[in-house]
Amino acid sequence: MIRGSRRARGWAGFALPLLLGMSLAAAAQTPPAAGLQPIPKLTAQVTDLTGTLSAAQQSALEQKLAAFQSAKGSQLAVLIVPTTQPEDIFQYSVRVVEQWKLGRKKVDDGALLIVAKNDRRVWIQVGYGLEGVLTDAICSRIVAEIITPAFRQGNFYGGIDAALEQMIKLINGEPLPPPQAGWQSRGSAHGTALLPELLFAVLIGSVVLRGVFGRTLGSAFTGVGAGLLVWLAAHALLLAGAAAVGAFLLALLLGVAGGSGWSSMPRSGGFGGGGFGGFGGGGLGGGGFSGGGGGFGGGGAGGSW
Repeated sequence: MIRGSRRARGWAGFALPLLLGMSLAAAAQTPPAAGLQPIPKLTAQVTDLTGTLSAAQQSALEQKLAAFQSAKGSQLAVLIVPTTQPEDIFQYSVRVVEQWKLGRKKVDDGALLIVAKNDRRVWIQVGYGLEGVLTDAICSRIVAEIITPAFRQGNFYGGIDAALEQMIKLINGEPLPPPQAGWQSRGSAHGTALLPELLFAVLIGSVVLRGVFGRTLGSAFTGVGAGLLVWLAAHALLLAGAAAVGAFLLALLLGVAGGSGWSSMPRSGGFGGGGFGGFGGGGLGGGGFSGGGGGFGGGGAGGSW
């Protein structure tokens, strides 16, 4: 009986710390922001979760911001959400910029214009590196004199576009480090312009390489070659990686359709209407945009309409 009691105490001494550890681990996995509005994934410089902007309006804003980033290096983004409740828009915007990390690392030249449509609230969140030019007072004036009047008239696109134009004009006068050409969106544009030649090279090169090295290895060499061509032409690392992956998959598919020998050149119509899907109109397609590691300290201002 004593031996059984000791054994029970021994198991208890082992089980209690184990259960305690499991409880702590479960508690650690509980999201700290439970009940708060989720933060959308950053995939583009304009994120509209309300359908307020038309496709043409969203595209126009994205082109404006992409061109500015290419020329100046600073990252500006727009986020439109239905509501930030139960948080204030400022608190929610802090969580957004902490996750998105707009702006270049150590330059911290990012800014976010966030609109909570149902709350009728707007806020401009400014990175450390832009606080000298986009001061709290300046941001307050942009909200009060540009955004609010337009929003009250239901002109959301006009208010956002004019506000971004004013922010861009002010940032352009700020002495910031020049952008690194290899990581700018213009590289994506150049890579997209090479699409016809690249497709032709992939089609011809994959036939030869698969005939010599076999389907898998030949497809891998095709992907490496396509990525190298894009890198040499556009100096865009992400775009070159996308080209390599896309060419590899395309070569594999062509090999499956036509065999691994020299007869694998696709016949008429074998390419399909989708073409080389990895190079859509946006260069890298969805998910190609990301923050650069910039930091924020809570600078900026907002208001309501």
